[in-house]
Amino acid sequence: MYNFDVEKTKNECVQWIRDFFENNGPGCNAVVGISGGKDSSIVAALCVEALGKDRVIGVLMPNGEQHDIDMAKLLVNHLGIKHYVINIKDAVDGVIKNIPFELSKQSRENLPPRIRMSALYAVSQSNNGRVANTCNLSEDWVGYATRYGDSAGDFSPCSNLTVQEMKAIGRLLGLPAVLVDKVPIDGLCGKTDEENLGFTYAELDRYIREGIIDDEDKKKSIDRKHTLNLFKLRLMPSFNPGLEIKISTED
Repeated sequence: MYNFDVEKTKNECVQWIRDFFENNGPGCNAVVGISGGKDSSIVAALCVEALGKDRVIGVLMPNGEQHDIDMAKLLVNHLGIKHYVINIKDAVDGVIKNIPFELSKQSRENLPPRIRMSALYAVSQSNNGRVANTCNLSEDWVGYATRYGDSAGDFSPCSNLTVQEMKAIGRLLGLPAVLVDKVPIDGLCGKTDEENLGFTYAELDRYIREGIIDDEDKKKSIDRKHTLNLFKLRLMPSFNPGLEIKISTED
């Protein structure tokens, strides 16, 4: 039976973050987009433990009015980290207004997370930062992330951890239960993640870690989503003309 060692995994993840910054920008700050959900809360808390609160910057990016922005404020106050609030509504509306055709529903839904990532990188470049990716394995497995939106970043502490594993880490880190156990909402169309997916994260996580799922229709749905969205997890394909590169990268 699958057994998750939460303390060991948390400690190793914290050390991994420290090592990343040591090798990819000693003294740099971790810049985390704070949505008010569990993923960004847990990633921010891991960065605080790894680097100290003075080297973590939270960025709250409502699109106009955000009904749960109090959760994001709760998190930055709980961790005691510096934060900025950047409302992206004008940027989103400006892009939509200037596109000379009617955007598809999916394009409209994915535009805000892509603009948020642009804002995150603007904050990061101006604050000696590295942008944290806040995705988890469960969402990535079925493609539940916006390409070049929340799927982007410079380092990804939790992309190999399932939702259940992340919740366990969040509790170990002492985060408020309301953040760890908050019902995940995609922030795009107003539905919960599980309503959109058609299965629960508990079912998906068990399938990922143990290969067990009781509902055959849900199994087929998960397998189909994973196959269709593999392109999001792979590096951009590039043509290789087979020409030799003479530059040596060895010291």
